[in-house]
Amino acid sequence: MGIIEKMRLDGKKGFVTGGARGIGKCTATAFAEAGADVAIVDLDYETAVATAKEIAEATGRKVIALKCDVTNEDDVKKMVNDVVEQLGGLDFCHANAGICINAPADEMTYQQWLKNMDVNINSVFLTDTIAGKYMLAHGGGSIINTASMSGHIVNVPQPQCAYNASKAAVMQLTKSLAVEWAKRGVRVNSISPGYIGTELVLAAPHLKALIDQWNAMAPMGRLGKPEELESICVYLAGDTSSFTTGSDFIIDGAFTCF
Repeated sequence: MGIIEKMRLDGKKGFVTGGARGIGKCTATAFAEAGADVAIVDLDYETAVATAKEIAEATGRKVIALKCDVTNEDDVKKMVNDVVEQLGGLDFCHANAGICINAPADEMTYQQWLKNMDVNINSVFLTDTIAGKYMLAHGGGSIINTASMSGHIVNVPQPQCAYNASKAAVMQLTKSLAVEWAKRGVRVNSISPGYIGTELVLAAPHLKALIDQWNAMAPMGRLGKPEELESICVYLAGDTSSFTTGSDFIIDGAFTCF
């Protein structure tokens, strides 16, 4: 069997939070293209349904939509149970849901700070541990967390201390869980995208000036594309990455290299 065949995900079951659009939609599509059955998990259920239908029609895989508030423990427990029941198991997950609140630290409200932390790190803890408990009890699995290059650097010119701190926390949580579960069959890794040109980013008028500044600073002179994150996630979800755990993969076009 060649390496391409070994990297396929035939027979595997998984879910992607924040999967209705952007990075999550791209990775969910890639998982299905590689042969997996996938649940699109999002608070925006209507868009999740449309995304699931689109991916299912394009790939022929079973793709379902589930509504979930990833900051709510009961919601996450129900979501994981629904994935297992409707797909027939759980082999991998991509904890991808996140938000970014740009506000100077001296002007940011505590409520803004808490909301950022709730979505960006608390939800990852809930997703990882609840999915992880199932995987630990059923022979193992792979967990992928979306961190950010912002966990490695301080972005400029936008002020985003809460986002930066939350994404650094995602990386440390990833490493901690990887060590705890290393001998129990569950691998945990993270990806740290740079500036990615999702549809929402490219369509936002208020980001135009920032995008110009980011591109001027970027060694490649451009934003990344969501599909440029697909292959690393397929690798991490599959069996060829069996010795890969506790790692953070920076995909930023060398932005953090200087």
